[in-house]
Amino acid sequence: MVSTANSNRSDLLKNAGVITTVIDAAMEFTKGRPKAGALLLGAAAVSSRIPGFGTAVSLLLRAYRRFR
Repeated sequence: MVSTANSNRSDLLKNAGVITTVIDAAMEFTKGRPKAGALLLGAAAVSSRIPGFGTAVSLLLRAYRRFR
């Protein structure tokens, strides 16, 4: 029973990472940045297999803009 609860929590966190990356992509498209939006959509797709990947790409994109 405990392993099922941990699995559900893990799936929820994984899905939350994908969803937030898709939301970031949508925001980029609305700001007129289609390349960044496409990059984030791709990262969200990869994030469904590798948890945290979309979040890392989002953070790197923000850091790049800040230090550019």
